Amino acid sequence: MNKREFLEALQKLLGGLPEEDIQKSLEFYSEMIDDRIEEGFSEQEAVAAIGDPTKIAKEILADIPIAKLVKQKIKPKRRMSALEIVLLVLGSPIWLSLFITLFAVVLSIYVVLWSVIISLYSVAAAFVACAVGGAVSGIVFISLGKGAVGTFMLGAGILCLGLGILMFIGCNTIVKGIVWLSRKIWLFIKSCFVKGEVK
Repeated sequence: MNKREFLEALQKLLGGLPEEDIQKSLEFYSEMIDDRIEEGFSEQEAVAAIGDPTKIAKEILADIPIAKLVKQKIKPKRRMSALEIVLLVLGSPIWLSLFITLFAVVLSIYVVLWSVIISLYSVAAAFVACAVGGAVSGIVFISLGKGAVGTFMLGAGILCLGLGILMFIGCNTIVKGIVWLSRKIWLFIKSCFVKGEVK
């Protein structure tokens, strides 16, 4: 792929972005290619060193605020007729309530997900607290001459510590997965405002 093909592909992928952002990105990558050519790379090598246009478009899209994308998308291309305005106003009780409901459902699911994770972290912390309590009470019972009870309490404390550590590891894995999924969903929402195939 040469420089022109790379820039055309990138411009196509960034089709729904504001024109100023597209031009900034194209100028930046054009200069980057030119710099590599000056360093002795061939045009194809310089383009290959920069990377895949789709991946670059995803990175650019991730850095642009959603508000800017929405503003660009809803900017009217022409003046609305009186009939369109009347239909929009008359239909607002339906489309506005559907939009609010959808937003509330998605937000509720997201809040419930994080609530479950916080609950799991609380259980893990409770296991660790039980481990400390078991160790302390085991030492107290052993010092009072009740070796069997003290040994049982120490064993229970060690078991609770192991369960607490396993839960913390599991919770951290779940949190990383949810953060990764949230990022993918956010990028998908942003890509809905862009004409190109940045998925």
